[in-house]
Amino acid sequence: MLRPVGPLPAAVYWRRRLLVLLLVVAVLGGGGWLLVAALGGTPGRAATATAAATPQAAATGPPALERVLPSVAGVRTPTPAPEPPAEPAPAPTQTPGGPCSDDSIELEVRGPAGAPAGSKPTFELVVTNVSPVPCVRVLDERLQEVLMLDAAGRRVWGSNDCFPGDGTETRTLAPGESVTAALVWGGRTSEPSCTTPRTTPQPGDYLLRGRLDTEVSPDVPFTIS
Repeated sequence: MLRPVGPLPAAVYWRRRLLVLLLVVAVLGGGGWLLVAALGGTPGRAATATAAATPQAAATGPPALERVLPSVAGVRTPTPAPEPPAEPAPAPTQTPGGPCSDDSIELEVRGPAGAPAGSKPTFELVVTNVSPVPCVRVLDERLQEVLMLDAAGRRVWGSNDCFPGDGTETRTLAPGESVTAALVWGGRTSEPSCTTPRTTPQPGDYLLRGRLDTEVSPDVPFTIS
């Protein structure tokens, strides 16, 4: 196969083979170029167009970070709804001429700041209508009471323990009007049944507290010397 056979010199046959090989290579190369041109156009021009378009797209498009994360300025945070204003508590109402509620009266204990042991001081229970309209309050003696407590809050004496009283009274109180009831302390201890021995409290600091049925006054200091 490799050695030429024929009447002509061997060089002639080698030249013919070389010429045929060149023709085959040329045909194959031309066919490949035509196939590429038919499928995608000219390779050199496509590469040039792609290279030219890439910088322009990069220049006009958003930065790479903004394509991944949104801009802070573009993020909208919701605004919290304002809290409704607090409504004031409704003022207690008092029906004109009706019964005085506990909110409509003020109770106070008045008297000396102190007294010697064994003495008999007088205390006053003062009831005042603090509402803007007149109202009616039951002032029965059994509903009125002054209590004495020691520093630990233990009961020492009560005005109704041994002498509860049986008087009845219903009073119409005008706005700002006060009613005073005087109660005398006998100077000795007592308890509600008034059955235990009554003794003279020891000198020291005590508290006085008034009561009119369900209404209770603030405590008032009292000293026994």
